[in-house]
Amino acid sequence: MDQQLDSIAQLIGQGRPDLAAQQAAQLRAQYPDASEPARLHGVALLSMNRVDEAVATLEIAQRLDPKSIETICNLSSALMAKGDAQAALIVIESARLIAPAHPAVLNGLGNARRAVGDAQGSRDAYFEATRAAPAYLGAWLNLAAAELALGKAGESERILRMILKQTPHPQALLLLAQSLVAQQRLDEAASVCREGERLAADDAHFPYQLGQIADEQKLPEDAARAHARAVSLNPGLTGALAQLVFIKRQLCDDENLESLSSRLRAAVAQGASDIAPFGFLAEPASAEEQRQCARQFADGLARRVDPIRSRSHFTHRRRQAGERLRVGFASNGFGNHPTGLLTVAFFEALAQHDIETHLFATAPADGSPVQERLQHAASHWHELGGSTSRAMAESIAATEVEILVDLRVWGGGNISDALVLRPAPVQVNWLAYPGTSGADWIDYVIADRQVLPASLCPHFSEQVAWLPRCFQPSDPGRSVAEPPLRKQCGLPDSGTVYVCFNNSYKLDHRSRQRMFAILRAVPDSVLWLLSGPGNSNDRLRDITTVAGVDPQRLVFMDKLPHADYLARYRHADLFLDTSTYNAHTTASDAIWAGCPVLTTAGETFAARVAASLNHHLGLQELNVPDDDAFIETAIRLGQDRAARDQLHDRLAERRHASGLFDMHAFAADFAQLLERMADRHRQGLPPMALT
Repeated sequence: MDQQLDSIAQLIGQGRPDLAAQQAAQLRAQYPDASEPARLHGVALLSMNRVDEAVATLEIAQRLDPKSIETICNLSSALMAKGDAQAALIVIESARLIAPAHPAVLNGLGNARRAVGDAQGSRDAYFEATRAAPAYLGAWLNLAAAELALGKAGESERILRMILKQTPHPQALLLLAQSLVAQQRLDEAASVCREGERLAADDAHFPYQLGQIADEQKLPEDAARAHARAVSLNPGLTGALAQLVFIKRQLCDDENLESLSSRLRAAVAQGASDIAPFGFLAEPASAEEQRQCARQFADGLARRVDPIRSRSHFTHRRRQAGERLRVGFASNGFGNHPTGLLTVAFFEALAQHDIETHLFATAPADGSPVQERLQHAASHWHELGGSTSRAMAESIAATEVEILVDLRVWGGGNISDALVLRPAPVQVNWLAYPGTSGADWIDYVIADRQVLPASLCPHFSEQVAWLPRCFQPSDPGRSVAEPPLRKQCGLPDSGTVYVCFNNSYKLDHRSRQRMFAILRAVPDSVLWLLSGPGNSNDRLRDITTVAGVDPQRLVFMDKLPHADYLARYRHADLFLDTSTYNAHTTASDAIWAGCPVLTTAGETFAARVAASLNHHLGLQELNVPDDDAFIETAIRLGQDRAARDQLHDRLAERRHASGLFDMHAFAADFAQLLERMADRHRQGLPPMALT
């Protein structure tokens, strides 16, 4: 039998688990009371991803030899693959009773503890394994990963460099790159990834990591090439596919984009959990597809951060009626950032209400005047930048906020990792992420009935809390200065100026085509755009040429300080909105600066924001039903100076009379909505739709 067992083990090692399973089954039939054939059969089945069968077979092997350390370790691994981390931990703990210093047992214990979310416990077990067997490479790699997960990137780097002095191991290189990224040593991390690509040319994770680094370095052309390599090596690496598609949209790179976008939507339909929901908003997907993408991404995050969801991380005291409401707001944009610019006047107005506000800043302080105003407006200001997700959650929970409003969700800042742990009893999605979180740890989404009508509610995981006004605040204290001369802005001395200062990823094919149709019909007009990343401007000029429009009629504005950017709108006649993903903050800026926004209301939250602004402004005629009406309206206004002047006059009147920019009224309505959320919670009632 020994020779047959060796043959089965070799087949598993050679990547032929199908043949190994077949031979092991035959051997088990000959020796039904022998544990080793059953163990190897279970290992082969696990290698084939036949997890349930593997667990059942390994349980038989354990009954045949209850003290087999190998069998117990294999069974624990199979239970983790099945998603039963708690059972895996119980099994591996039993092995520790038999062999408390066995390195494989200690390593398996670390794996099981990691699977149940015990980061410190897993680190301690891996450390013990390295002490028990100093040459155990797998335990050292796991220890380095555990240190990194605990926020100890420097210690992780030290371990990995020690490993790499002995062997050029690909996993050690990948972990080293991630440790360097965590320390913001991006150039070094990129060099390590390139070394990894040379060492393991078939491993897609190195170009994927390199693409993420290049994106953080604001090198989008490099990022796109790296992600393309990753997808070529591993078409199933859907996280890289998602990044590639989003970056190609930023770069206005249409090559294979339609095909890649279709693959991305198919991956969502097939259950992919590593597709970032924010980038997916730019795809021509339905609200239901967006919900599915967000739900799967949220479920994947929850499995990583809090695998055993049944336990309570924090005990929340239920406040009584009449107690002062304590509300937290979390964002990485509490500074000179669109979120800060939108919310600062709102927070100043909210300070006049009997609500204790806590602002949790997850990005480093920028010392801007906007941030100083936010700090002054808040009852309490908290710096959480650089903290681990658990540390963030603990800091938030320590304040005992009753409601926590997440102003970013999937828009960046890593706060979602902390919110998984439920640091507040009521958690809310508002403002920066224009869609559903898909997360069961978010109870409400704050919206208005234009941007989120009742027909969209089935596609949201949250209960909807509707404001009786536009959901988006703004700062009415901003002055709009006189701009430089048209010539200094790159504009012609005369002619209609259409503008779209949206980010380049919003300039999808549909939006561009209707813009080109307008330019062809209004010969003296130009289209004023925000300069995009990489070679996007050149690509847009090439696309414009193919559309039969002189590319010189595209004028690009570099990113400017907010006041200078706002002043440029004084030269603009009409803002041409994008279709799939509207102007949001940009639309509010345009309206405040006196430039009317032409839009079509789509079928998703992200495609309805500009329409909500226009509706609450009282200029519903700028919310047109379809592309034909969009083109016709833009052409008519572009050809009629008097009509444009009349529209600008009406906008100026409505800007002051409509209440769209009345932040005292906004704060009063918002405070009332928060009080109603709190009242339900205090009564022990579940979240429900609020109006």
